[in-house]
Amino acid sequence: MPLLLFDQLSHQLPEPWQSAKLGQIGPARIKVLRMDGQPYPEETHDFDEGLLVTQGCLRLGIDQAVVQVLAGQMYLVQAGQAHSVLPGSHGTLVIIDV
Repeated sequence: MPLLLFDQLSHQLPEPWQSAKLGQIGPARIKVLRMDGQPYPEETHDFDEGLLVTQGCLRLGIDQAVVQVLAGQMYLVQAGQAHSVLPGSHGTLVIIDV
């Protein structure tokens, strides 16, 4: 699958917030998911995570602050940093785990 149509792929997924792994480049895993406006609980990872919005808006809770990530923007979450998805996040999210 060399050409990835992120928005189309996210709409084919059976459930929102259920990511699908699209591929891997070196240690980086590339995933896509569909955001549906519902919140997602706080989590931390032992790896860095790039959150790239290709359509819509991601509202992140980071250290008591709200960070809004719009289409065409990416937020880099450092390993060990707690983050949550706030209500109102919608559209397509590409996740790059390193």
